[in-house]
Amino acid sequence: MDPNFWKGKKVYLTGHTGFKGSWLSLLLNRLGAEVYGYALSPPTNPSLFEQAEITKEISSTIGDVRNLDNLKKSLTDFQPEIVLHLAAQSLVRESYTDPVSTFDTNILGTVNILEAVRSLQSVKALIIVTSDKCYKNKEQNNGYVETDELGGHDPYSNSKACAELVIDSYQSSFFTSLKNINIASVRAGNVIGGGDWATDRLIPDLMRSFINNQETEIRNPDAIRPWQHVLEPLSGYLLLAENLASTHEFSGAWNFGPDFLDAKPVAWIANELTQRWGSDARWILDDKDHLKETHTLHLDSSKARNKLGWTPRLHLDQALGWTLDWYKAFSRNESMQSFTESQIQQYLEME
Repeated sequence: MDPNFWKGKKVYLTGHTGFKGSWLSLLLNRLGAEVYGYALSPPTNPSLFEQAEITKEISSTIGDVRNLDNLKKSLTDFQPEIVLHLAAQSLVRESYTDPVSTFDTNILGTVNILEAVRSLQSVKALIIVTSDKCYKNKEQNNGYVETDELGGHDPYSNSKACAELVIDSYQSSFFTSLKNINIASVRAGNVIGGGDWATDRLIPDLMRSFINNQETEIRNPDAIRPWQHVLEPLSGYLLLAENLASTHEFSGAWNFGPDFLDAKPVAWIANELTQRWGSDARWILDDKDHLKETHTLHLDSSKARNKLGWTPRLHLDQALGWTLDWYKAFSRNESMQSFTESQIQQYLEME
């Protein structure tokens, strides 16, 4: 990432109240960008958005991406150069509970951001975050590449595959003739890091139980996921934006996943965190019947490595360490704004 590119750059960020959005808000602020956030209220309590006092660092508006008129107005008023769309319903299990809202937010929200942006002359690059689960899962051991078939059995995964088709349609129908703006979609692995408080997600569930001296029930312990610290894909998004702002060559879909060996089973992650936390940390198997979820998922990020020069800086061992450090600092009532910013600075200083 080039701080000179981001200094003073006007960046519009949807989903800034969420876990990834909060980290990205602080990262962009550290790089010197002028950030405007648009999202619903924080989806969890506690939330990193409030713990890190994001509103002190960026301009923030509470709004729904499903409201096209409000979205258009805020974009028009701000006149951004870079737009990063993260707003989404991001939980697989929640998508089974409320499929209508999941499809509405993830598909119509994508339509709305594309529709709102295409009339703005100020925008040079639009990046839309979808998911590694947008691929039609064939339980294969090799990583999925950007040209693999899209699909999804559960509503969340399917909604993200649909979002990719929406992006492709807008690209072909409208953006090919627009010379001022380039668009790309990005697909990350299972992000981890401090400040994730979502329910039915492995590490937040473990951290809550460890802090409260309780045991956690773990489902699907043999499921394999591509784990990576949240700063890894975020750095990839920003590096892509720098290139996308100047040339159409970088339009299209991009994977930002960890090294192949950093894809581990759920039980491996749970055991590693339990051992590192110490004290009475523990977990037990949840052997009840559960809704269908993917068993094996790997991403191939060769395209990002070869064309952008992007590579992960934190291997899984370090990513887990940074994550544990954050939650332990939280349990000691430290300033989570300062602690989060210190991890961002440490990341930026890494070779």
